[in-house]
Amino acid sequence: MSANDNPFAAGQSGGGYGTQTVDFGGGAGQPQAVPAGELIKDTTTAEFAQDVIAESRNQPVLVDFWAPWCGPCKQLTPRLEAAIAKAGGKVKLVKMNIDDHPAIPGQMGVQSIPAVIAFHNGQPVDGFMGAVPDSQLDEFIGKLAGAAGNTEEEAINQALEAAQAAKDAGDASGAAQIYSMVLERFPENAAAYGGLAGLMLDAGQTDEAKSMLANAPESIADAQELTSLQARLELAEKVAGLGNPAELEQRLSADANDHDARFDLAQIRNATGDRDAAADLLLDIMKADREWRDDGARLELLKFFEAWGMADAATIRARRKLSSLLFR
Repeated sequence: MSANDNPFAAGQSGGGYGTQTVDFGGGAGQPQAVPAGELIKDTTTAEFAQDVIAESRNQPVLVDFWAPWCGPCKQLTPRLEAAIAKAGGKVKLVKMNIDDHPAIPGQMGVQSIPAVIAFHNGQPVDGFMGAVPDSQLDEFIGKLAGAAGNTEEEAINQALEAAQAAKDAGDASGAAQIYSMVLERFPENAAAYGGLAGLMLDAGQTDEAKSMLANAPESIADAQELTSLQARLELAEKVAGLGNPAELEQRLSADANDHDARFDLAQIRNATGDRDAAADLLLDIMKADREWRDDGARLELLKFFEAWGMADAATIRARRKLSSLLFR
């Protein structure tokens, strides 16, 4: 799956690729002086494959997408060149004028400049948009400069951590871009596959998420990341016919023992992402009537845990409450 195929493709002025750098190796020692002409060059559409894709197999390559009319570009480029020189040859810089060469940035979804995208091993691995501060620029290039010694497994883990950080920050587009980059090279990576499908489900793209699950590589079909997502889909389908939450709230106000309404409301709260409220509603049923529906509230809560994942914060909080209730 390419970045162009995923529904969260970049195009956000704030930086759809995030600011988490995906490292692909490390090198020790002090940087050596390298002539600027060997580290920095302009490229064209025809030369992009050689200057960027092929060259990035030797060391990370930054692509600076700019235009003559762009004021922030004029501020960023000299600082970018200085940071590249400081890295001592561990990272190269390639500049592309998007007015003269619009095809490549168009294919990559670049809609706001300045945009800087890092390539390594022939793939885009990270980037940022806008004239970021020098401290952030140095940190970004410094991480890339340490890329040469990372193992493939470390690189994947770093990419997945960057995707999770983007997701936690509310940047679904950036997270999806990173998951897609991982899947380009490792199509059977369950964490990236489940992560991208989960973003689709979060965005209400249920059919797309179902399609991804249905077409998952056989080797990861039973992976926890995918079974958890399948459980989420099943819960969402169950909730679809449960009714109006306001009406269920009214029923509970009129009768605190209306556990049917409380149970259905828990399903809706879960479907809308309010996991703590969903768990508390089921726990309230257990407190009032442990035998309701043959211990149905506890069994449903366990299904929630499976859908959320064992490491999810809401799962951990609810498990503590469940333990206190069961073993008090």
